[in-house]
Amino acid sequence: MPNTRRAPLLMLALLAAALLLGLLGAAVGSTGAERLWQLAHDPVAWQIVRDIRLPRTVGAWLAGGLLGLAGAVAQGLFRNPLADPWLLGSASGAGLGVALALTAIGGPPAAAAWGVRLGLTGAAFAGAVAAVLLTLTLARGAQQTLRLLLAGVIVGMVLGAAKDLLTLAEADVLQALVVFMLGNTALVGWTACGVMAVALAVCLFAARLLAPVLDGLALGEATAASLGLPLPAMRVALVAVLSLATGAAVAQTGLIAFVGLAAPHLVRSMVKTTHGWLLMLSAFMGGLLLMAADLLARWLIAPQELPVGVLTAVLGGSYLLVLMHRRTRSGAA
Repeated sequence: MPNTRRAPLLMLALLAAALLLGLLGAAVGSTGAERLWQLAHDPVAWQIVRDIRLPRTVGAWLAGGLLGLAGAVAQGLFRNPLADPWLLGSASGAGLGVALALTAIGGPPAAAAWGVRLGLTGAAFAGAVAAVLLTLTLARGAQQTLRLLLAGVIVGMVLGAAKDLLTLAEADVLQALVVFMLGNTALVGWTACGVMAVALAVCLFAARLLAPVLDGLALGEATAASLGLPLPAMRVALVAVLSLATGAAVAQTGLIAFVGLAAPHLVRSMVKTTHGWLLMLSAFMGGLLLMAADLLARWLIAPQELPVGVLTAVLGGSYLLVLMHRRTRSGAA
């Protein structure tokens, strides 16, 4: 049974943890850790924190929030605990859209160019929508879990291959595309943070309004229809929320895997609640996970850095294996 009493406490705990990681993110960099209270006496260090570390840290939280929200929407919409932007092919579609946009503009986007950032987000959104629709077409709907996952993997591979062919054909943007496809928060500036903040606010608002649909779908297709919910129109709206959240994150930080898969599962393991709370908590959990991964990426081989997308793929893949192993054991029992 859902228990919404613990949900606000969990949200406060996630906010407090994000605040703590935010302070660590402002203090830790390639030059080591500084005492934040000494920054007032060092203008250069303060400029590094203000213009590089703070937007990177805030951007990691916003991108993780978008991916966590996208994962929760995907799992509720398709009634599949393994659904996420990566496995459904929407992340690959968003990546292809960004690759096409980067090819059109001829290089990496400028940090302060609002128009370019919005253009990349629009291209990623269009690519994500096309990928989800293609996955659903190949899977003949969302009823068959195995077929849906296989279709998502196939779509992701095909669109990824198309992106690779584009990369080979356009050598001028090769370096920008390679950095982008590995997943990286190092190039996130305040402009990218602004774009992601607006996208996250819009997606959270829309998802909150559509949460009753996901609650109805959790009870079954027939039950949701008997409640009088306009399922076709609301499914389209949920796909739009999923695609916008995925596209906004991918356009600013590149391909970052498994955050959208892990965040809703971690929330469900802590609290049983309705989708109204689950969607918001998954966004906060996703932000916390990506902030932690970003800190690890800076610290593990300092003064060099790991691409955060590589780190989340390793950690998220391990989490997926553990999750599948638990389900196999419980099914065998």
